[in-house]
Amino acid sequence: MSHPLFTTLKNLKGNARGAVLTEPLWGIPFFLYSPYVSIYMLALGLTDSQIGLVASISLGLQIFSALLSGAITDKLGRKRTTFIFDFISWTIPAVIWAIAQNFTYFVIAAVINSLWRVTHTSWTCVLVEDTDPEDLVEIYSWIYIAGQLSVFAAPIAGLLINRFTLVPTMRGLYIFAAVMMSAKFVIMNMLVTETRQGRIRMEETKNKSIFSLLGEYRGVFKQILQAPQTLYTLGIMLVMNITGIINGNFWAILATEKIHIPAGHLAIYPFVRSIIMLVFFFLVIPRVRGLHFKRPMLLGFSGYVIAQLILINVPEKSYFLLMANVILEACSYAVLGTQVDRMLVVTVDPKERARIYSILFLLAIAFSSPFGWIAGKLSEVNRVLPFLINITLFICGLLLTFLAARQSRKAASETAPAEVVA
Repeated sequence: MSHPLFTTLKNLKGNARGAVLTEPLWGIPFFLYSPYVSIYMLALGLTDSQIGLVASISLGLQIFSALLSGAITDKLGRKRTTFIFDFISWTIPAVIWAIAQNFTYFVIAAVINSLWRVTHTSWTCVLVEDTDPEDLVEIYSWIYIAGQLSVFAAPIAGLLINRFTLVPTMRGLYIFAAVMMSAKFVIMNMLVTETRQGRIRMEETKNKSIFSLLGEYRGVFKQILQAPQTLYTLGIMLVMNITGIINGNFWAILATEKIHIPAGHLAIYPFVRSIIMLVFFFLVIPRVRGLHFKRPMLLGFSGYVIAQLILINVPEKSYFLLMANVILEACSYAVLGTQVDRMLVVTVDPKERARIYSILFLLAIAFSSPFGWIAGKLSEVNRVLPFLINITLFICGLLLTFLAARQSRKAASETAPAEVVA
């Protein structure tokens, strides 16, 4: 119990406590159904390009919800925005996915689910605004750990698929998700309070319309352009977004259609992935807490490149090599995820956090949105091609990490004399 992660968990208070402790109610159902989404869509008659198009439609609409998210969060408050838009963007789509029959159902669900970008901005503000920055790595580690607790339930999905087949099982998992996630939204709303900065922004915006608030984005956008570290963070976010889209939509298709792993056997891979990530969070992440972000992130991106090279060369029914890909990706993600989240918090002006977040997420989505459709088209030609895009992007991530580290050292050297004088 003296482990840094347990110490952080024991000492959690306020909004961070409410956000972390309720996260398994969202994470468990999400990670139960997410490995099977693309093959569920295939089973209902969608083509690879239609699957990619649904992803691109969702991302395209997320541009608008991300644009509005900062203004809505400031106007309604962090707590209220999170509660309202969580229900809209997750509970309703889960029900639609559960009864889906064709491409149209998935498009409608994607349109509604795209509003999760609003709650992503408000939820992040709830989590970090009244929280000690020194605790952010451990807190974000617990957020990821909460999601990975699905490891204990993941094999159930595979057993259910083997027993009841894919489509009926997925419909049941989506109904389960709607119930569990709704419970999460209610309980978290009871445990958190409006943040100090949230109350300030609500007071400042109470006599302003959403559209007038959007008009103020010009100055915030200029502020972002003048902050190189924030721009490098945006580039890394873009790399993670695009590769996440490709892995999330086409990894299972590659595994079943090219490597010929039966759908019922796929559950073992998220199970192992979650175990590896949990071990990594407890044994490795506390050791990199005090390190500069450069070395952990370089290792993370390098691990991703190797993992993708393994994936595109896995022969038919090679469970072992596919497992090697999953293990390397799990380790890489555990390192990169927490570091990118921390970079996003510490490089943003806290007074304009909601609006800066909304613009950063908007830009990341805008550049990411075509890649679902592009990867779908490439997958129809050759299942391997989307993952060649991933390799290229992870190499770009290595370069961006070098540039961000150089900028960080430059900023530190510029402030050091002023601190000595003070």
